Amino acid sequence: MTVIVRDIRPADLEAWVAVRRAALPYMVTTAEQVAYELACAHPAKRYRQLVAEEDGEIIATAQVGFSYDSPEPGQGFCNPYTRPDRLGRGAGSLLLSTAEGYLAEAGALAVHTWVLDEPANREFARRRGYVASRPAHFLRLDLANGTLPERQEVPAGVELRTAADFADDPRPLFEADAETTADEPSDTPSELTDYEDWLNHTWRHPGLDRELTSVAVVDGVVAAFSAATTDGLTRYSTSMTGTRRAYRGRGLAKLVKNDSLHRARAAGYTDAFTGNDAGNGPMLAVNDWFGYEICATEVRHVRTFG
Repeated sequence: MTVIVRDIRPADLEAWVAVRRAALPYMVTTAEQVAYELACAHPAKRYRQLVAEEDGEIIATAQVGFSYDSPEPGQGFCNPYTRPDRLGRGAGSLLLSTAEGYLAEAGALAVHTWVLDEPANREFARRRGYVASRPAHFLRLDLANGTLPERQEVPAGVELRTAADFADDPRPLFEADAETTADEPSDTPSELTDYEDWLNHTWRHPGLDRELTSVAVVDGVVAAFSAATTDGLTRYSTSMTGTRRAYRGRGLAKLVKNDSLHRARAAGYTDAFTGNDAGNGPMLAVNDWFGYEICATEVRHVRTFG
């Protein structure tokens, strides 16, 4: 049996999602989202979606490109995932080598990848010259059978809204997202400076649920938000919960996330997921308060070229 690597085709979308859900069941992925991310990728991202195919069956996938919004130039990424029941066929190695060749030729200085924190996976990365960096956790909350904290009383001077309320002018959400993203722990920090790019890749992303994205407004200013992504069926994920610097320490992160979770459960979502850098103590404490449990850990690895 021969494994080949090629770029994704429209007919591959459902198979791509099946691979990703099998390898990472705690991430919300749909065919519509995968297609949108490729079609609307920023040119500087040099984005590719690769698949590994064995006798007509897609058994692994990889997202490849550049972290174009990083202040550090030449930072490439490749995230390969193989169906757990198709491991050992060389698909991951072939995807990674194909991606590395593409990125190196395009001028990458380094390649970052996420590796599940399991001995075999970490050894896979080590053998290929990758050095472990910071870990991050996937967390799950059972919305169907778990117990959410009671809704808090909204403090005086604070108004709860949804992202849908900003449909006519989402720039205040962009400004809040840019400030909080800049403070996120990361090996490759991001700088959100291009409003049009944010509109294209965040605001218009088909996974963003504006009705379930909760926003705290203080004196007319967006102070905190909890961005929700969904599959439109049962799976809900918090893609980002952030509080602007001037409003931290007031419990606004709990307020907006609790509001979003309660409304998600009422809308019929049964599984809530989120992710946290292992060093982000404040958000880990918030998620522990809600009852989230760590279901897996990934470790970021980097290989430097040259």
